[in-house]
Amino acid sequence: MTSRKLWRFHGGVHPPFHKEESNQLASEFAGIPAQLVIPMQQHIGEAAEAVVKAGDKVYKGQKIAVADHHGISANIHAPTSGKISAIEERVLPHPSGLPGLCIVLDSDGKDDWGDCKLTPYSDYQNTEVSELLQRIRESGIVGLGGAAFPTAVKVSGSLNKAVSTLIINGAECEPYITCDDRLMRERSAEIIEGIKILQYMIDPQECLIGIEDNKPEAIEAMSKACETEENIEVVTIPTIYPSGGEKQLIKILTGKEVPAGGLPLDIGILGQNVATVYSIYQAVVKGIPLISRLLTVTGNGIQRPQNFEVLNGTPISYLAERAGGYTKMAEYLIMGGPMMGFALRDDHIPVVKASNCTLFVSSTVLNESNSAYPDQPTLPCIRCGKCMDACPLNLLPQQLYWHIRARDFERAESHNLKDCIECGACSYVCPSHIPLVNYYRFAKGEIREQTETQEKARRARQRHEFLEFRKAREKREREEKRAAHKAALQKKKQAAAKARAATNGAAGDASDSKADAIKAAMQRVKAKKQARAQQAKKQTKEQTKPTKDAPGINK
Repeated sequence: MTSRKLWRFHGGVHPPFHKEESNQLASEFAGIPAQLVIPMQQHIGEAAEAVVKAGDKVYKGQKIAVADHHGISANIHAPTSGKISAIEERVLPHPSGLPGLCIVLDSDGKDDWGDCKLTPYSDYQNTEVSELLQRIRESGIVGLGGAAFPTAVKVSGSLNKAVSTLIINGAECEPYITCDDRLMRERSAEIIEGIKILQYMIDPQECLIGIEDNKPEAIEAMSKACETEENIEVVTIPTIYPSGGEKQLIKILTGKEVPAGGLPLDIGILGQNVATVYSIYQAVVKGIPLISRLLTVTGNGIQRPQNFEVLNGTPISYLAERAGGYTKMAEYLIMGGPMMGFALRDDHIPVVKASNCTLFVSSTVLNESNSAYPDQPTLPCIRCGKCMDACPLNLLPQQLYWHIRARDFERAESHNLKDCIECGACSYVCPSHIPLVNYYRFAKGEIREQTETQEKARRARQRHEFLEFRKAREKREREEKRAAHKAALQKKKQAAAKARAATNGAAGDASDSKADAIKAAMQRVKAKKQARAQQAKKQTKEQTKPTKDAPGINK
């Protein structure tokens, strides 16, 4: 652990953190439920596509759904061995409460890997970076800090850029959640090895591990695990919500600010959660894809709050049983923490890769942690400005609220709605109990839908314009072909006419010469006839001429 200059981000709040309720017991393996429900949409981007069908026998670690390679997506693997009983729509762990396509796996209890375990890269430092990146992609790893962004996509974006700082997020600022705390206490050496894999891949100048000061055991364990590493530092940061937000942690540790609408890579920083780094270690060194994770089961509505290693697709009801069952105060079921989590309507919904907490609480405790939950009546906004003071992004929550209520989403966007991280700090401090984050989520969904509609309309317009262009082009080409054919035909006719004319001219000349010869011959014949006639006449005349001695002629 090092002491270094820290910076402060704007806003932030100090809600009751309730960490000690679940971080006292060591984590346990939750076991294998009789049935797992595995959604195809567990990450930001496009849903995975199932490559199995009902009735198939599958082994632990077998790929059962492949990433959509045309967009951002992630593979999904069987968390245990068993039989696929159905591929159907089930309710998803999502604020909308809508159903989505899921693979239903009936486990056989054998937990049999078959031949599905990936080949470990124990000597990863002599392995091509492209191979390691492909291993991360094949393992279906996504960000486990809540965003669930496919890790291979995030890391690949840093390979062609100079990364000055690798930040490992161990802040875990959300109330009640302690799974990262227990992970750092119990598996610190593996986390450090995962960090070294990332360092080998992206070659940062430094690596900073940020941990809030309300986790002294985790700080000690991580510091001891990296004490021989020259460029890995554990940095203790103040406990304030939401210090675990990526942009806020970057500000605290480096003093740098990510530009509005930008990414940490734009300022030479790559951030990863400690659980994500541990999953990278598992995939590369052990050859194990992302099929389970540590998850906190807590709240005053559960008998024995603690952390469990949970298989992907495990029903929440099963986890409640493993934690001793419900108490009489189990009024609300929240996926995530009270600040950024969302309510679920029943406990048959499964956990997914992004799930880090299932919170069972009473309305009293929930209202203590977030003033905007249902038991508090919503009152008119009094324009006190507390939401603005609490916002860690220095936004104007009140203005966003009014624009969204007026459905003026364009104005809301102009006030940087997209930069809102939905941390809930504004809702927490609102004296009117206005669920501001719900408005922002609604607006983002509407804007996204409008954008998709506009994009569809744009593509439809492009297709129509291209169709019209193609029709005009084909018409032009037909006319050009017709004109060319007509011109060629005319040229051919002209050539034929010329050839005929030439032939006729030669024939006429020959005919004239023959006629002249005949005429000359006829004239010669005629001349000869005339000459013969004259000769004959002359002879006749001479024969009939009387002589002076002839008798009988009187003189």
